Amino acid sequence: MSNLLQTMIDNKLTCYHEGFEDWKDALVACGQPLMKAGYITSEYIDAIIDCVEKYGSYIVIAPNIAMPHSTENAKGTLKTGIGFMKVNQAVVFEKEDREKDARLFFTLVSCNHEDHLANMMQLSELLMNEELVSELLKVNNDEELLAVARKYA
Repeated sequence: MSNLLQTMIDNKLTCYHEGFEDWKDALVACGQPLMKAGYITSEYIDAIIDCVEKYGSYIVIAPNIAMPHSTENAKGTLKTGIGFMKVNQAVVFEKEDREKDARLFFTLVSCNHEDHLANMMQLSELLMNEELVSELLKVNNDEELLAVARKYA
């Protein structure tokens, strides 16, 4: 379970921020580590933003947890991976529904359906552990994230 967190750290797919003015800025930021590491281009981030504008805040899968993603083989997809971003001040997706606020962002990118399903399964398994999620809400850097990964290894 925690090997997913370890992989994110090893591949430099993590980032930490205080907060953002709006959800679009947050989505751009959570894509930066993936862009820097060669997993996506800015087109993929644009595709995620377009999807949220079109379909609403479907990426917020539970209070405090967002899973930004676009369709498989979306423009800007280069390799399969999952990025992690933690923000201290919740990002508001819907002012009238604060259950849609998010502080943990797991950005999914996949090149094919099988990889997408594998990513989703790994992430679902990780996020079902409420204790681990509450620990993730406290991390502020890779060192702290690594400690959480090791604790739940």
